[in-house]
Amino acid sequence: MKNQWIEFISGKVTVKVSGKGVERFINVLIRNGLIVWNVKRHGTETITFTMRLKDALKIRHYARERECSISFLKRAGMPFLFKRLLKNSGFVGGALLFLLIIMFLSNVIWGIEIKGAKPATEYQIAKELDKMGVKIGKLQLFVDNVEGIQRKLTNNVGNLTWVGVELKGTTYHLQVVEKKDPEKPEQLAPRNLVAKKKAIIASMYIETGQKIVDINDHVEQGQLLVSGVIGKEGQTQQVAAIGEVWGETWYKSHVELPLETNFFVFNGQEKRKHSLIIGNLEIPIWGFGEPEFKEYETEKNVKKINFLKWELPISIGNETLRAREETTRTYSEEEAEKNALELAKNKIKSGLGEEAIIKDEKILHKELKDGKVILDIHFKIIENIAVGQPIPKETPE
Repeated sequence: MKNQWIEFISGKVTVKVSGKGVERFINVLIRNGLIVWNVKRHGTETITFTMRLKDALKIRHYARERECSISFLKRAGMPFLFKRLLKNSGFVGGALLFLLIIMFLSNVIWGIEIKGAKPATEYQIAKELDKMGVKIGKLQLFVDNVEGIQRKLTNNVGNLTWVGVELKGTTYHLQVVEKKDPEKPEQLAPRNLVAKKKAIIASMYIETGQKIVDINDHVEQGQLLVSGVIGKEGQTQQVAAIGEVWGETWYKSHVELPLETNFFVFNGQEKRKHSLIIGNLEIPIWGFGEPEFKEYETEKNVKKINFLKWELPISIGNETLRAREETTRTYSEEEAEKNALELAKNKIKSGLGEEAIIKDEKILHKELKDGKVILDIHFKIIENIAVGQPIPKETPE
């Protein structure tokens, strides 16, 4: 069976041969390696058959020797199709150009909509988008993806709590949630201030209420520090005690730090690859081959191609391969102790208020074991220990 695709690509013709001895003419063609098929007889002196285009160029020589007349009835295949396309190249070129223009315009930014932002915030967002190149008339392939735009806006525009970025066709839609202004202080009910933990009083600032303790007093958890009952006996009133009572508190921390740590760092080398993605097929178009470096991390960004409002199953893939090297960080025992102490401080601070300070630290136990420095540390902290507690109602006698 003949391969119809091969014959279509190379081209084929249907030939009509008339004259005496047409059968001998067919035999001559076959003996000389010319392939024919679909041979049909039309009367006693006429036959038709199909043959390859390249063989048809040789047939006239054999026809003159046999006193046969030949004519070509039908031409088919890629060469003739290409020839017809050349005759209509203006129309075909115009159609292709039109499609390319439509595809280009479908991937240009034509709109940016910002919802949920005040005018001042909207102006800030517009300026930041302009810096990133997200503006009307810019090709979408040359701007960050929506995740990158969202991340940069959140980092660079201070009064945003959250921003959602969505690309629909040729328009970016941004939904903004702004940070709320500080709420007005709530009206507090009458209350006392009590100690939230055991401490030695270091300093006090009382706005309203009657202080019960003094500097250097030792207090226990739950002990009354500032009373919300003020006035002379018989002429008292209840208020919301407000103030700060700073006390010296104590914490213990256990930390372990290895003397040697292995980790990866980027060395600045990178290789970029670009590809055309059609469905599940990825076709490299730039940056062929494997990188020269062995260890690397890959960052891939895929941008969809649009046609009018439709998203085509075609994407442009951009891949960045960043070289990395494994390095070993080695501490001396003294350096490890210093870094372990700093690590313990950060751990303690993470559980305290922003205004708390570390007054002093003391290493209770130090040990070098299994390639690690192990420390037990005692910290003295100055922090606000006052918390509000409702004034208990008096029970009638």
